[in-house]
Amino acid sequence: MMTPEEIRKIAGFIDDHRESQVRFLSELVRMPSDNPPGDCAAHGERAARLLEGLGYEVERHPVPEKVCRANGMADVTNLIVRRRYGTGPTIALNAHGDVVPPGDGWSHDPYGAVISDGWMYGRGAAVSKSDFATFAFAVLALEHAALPLSGSIELHFTHDEETGGNTGPRWLIDTGLTRPDYVISAGFSYGVVTAHNGCIHLEIRVSGRSAHAAKPESGADALEAATRIMSALYEHRRDYHLRRSDIEGIASPTLVIGRIEGGINTNVVPDRIVFRLDRRVIPEEKTADVEQELREIVEAAVVDAPGIQVEVERILLAEPFLPIKGSQPLANTLSRIAGDVFNQPVPCHGVPIYTDARHYSGSGIPTVIYGAGPETIELANAHRADERLRLSDLPKATQVVARTLGEFLTSNS
Repeated sequence: MMTPEEIRKIAGFIDDHRESQVRFLSELVRMPSDNPPGDCAAHGERAARLLEGLGYEVERHPVPEKVCRANGMADVTNLIVRRRYGTGPTIALNAHGDVVPPGDGWSHDPYGAVISDGWMYGRGAAVSKSDFATFAFAVLALEHAALPLSGSIELHFTHDEETGGNTGPRWLIDTGLTRPDYVISAGFSYGVVTAHNGCIHLEIRVSGRSAHAAKPESGADALEAATRIMSALYEHRRDYHLRRSDIEGIASPTLVIGRIEGGINTNVVPDRIVFRLDRRVIPEEKTADVEQELREIVEAAVVDAPGIQVEVERILLAEPFLPIKGSQPLANTLSRIAGDVFNQPVPCHGVPIYTDARHYSGSGIPTVIYGAGPETIELANAHRADERLRLSDLPKATQVVARTLGEFLTSNS
């Protein structure tokens, strides 16, 4: 446990640097990093320079172009900061700087970092550029307190979470650039996440034969076949409510057809339709079984459709995230300290999204999700117009992370 004086020093540093921390976050929000298209190297360089302005030495790790292209990215530079305090465990803090495109419906500039009524508005303000700021300033606050630390801290700032994390955390681990003992991954201020759903993205390509709209019988209508497939998938998901997870915060599987394109012209029988689906996998399910089930539904829907060919390609596979041996002490410490800082219970729970945390946990590294992100995804408008972060949560979450690091790196001294 930290002394009251040590806690006061950490809180005082964070309070004194509140404006600097907000400016740091603002600069990142103002730098577009939409994924797709996944051209995120410029954001990585901007983040590196901001970190260097805080006194950090930053390692820049550009991902080879071939690896980027194979994973749907245009350009990626991952960042690592290493702070060593002697012999002991290494705790890594990971956040991602890529964001979904802003879309329509914003009342503020999505790249403006506009502050209104105590909220910062902008794409990435909550998910998860906020935790670039949380983690960077938490380490500075901890060092200011001058505790007798034993171990190391690493900052992992990556840029491909929206396309699966294979050129970010997965690449950092597989190339041997890092092997921490624990990880705190970007997350939520009012809850410590210890489990989340997996996800499968499938692309279904339906091919037929074009024909004049006046003679539709001479063609093979790919759109008609595609609607049969989509209807079968929608019918299948009607029973998803019967599949319930036992983990608090995770309910049932979901399926969404999120993108569709095709056709030649209004007066032509469409010869090709392509659509993509998102299937969320609860931790109790096996991703291989889920994918096979979906493929069988697709094939059965058009088995008697003459002239129709269907291809199914997996675009993304994210395994569910579950606690592993060694993660509970970290989760309990975060929960206890967050409850003290926020003056309310901050429980451990699961969430229905998927994150980069699974890459660390899947490599046998105890991992927990926590950060300055939203109380709820809906409240923060995550992945929709007017994404926002309650700025009063930023220094509080920063204090939680700093104190957790302090407890873990002094218990071994």
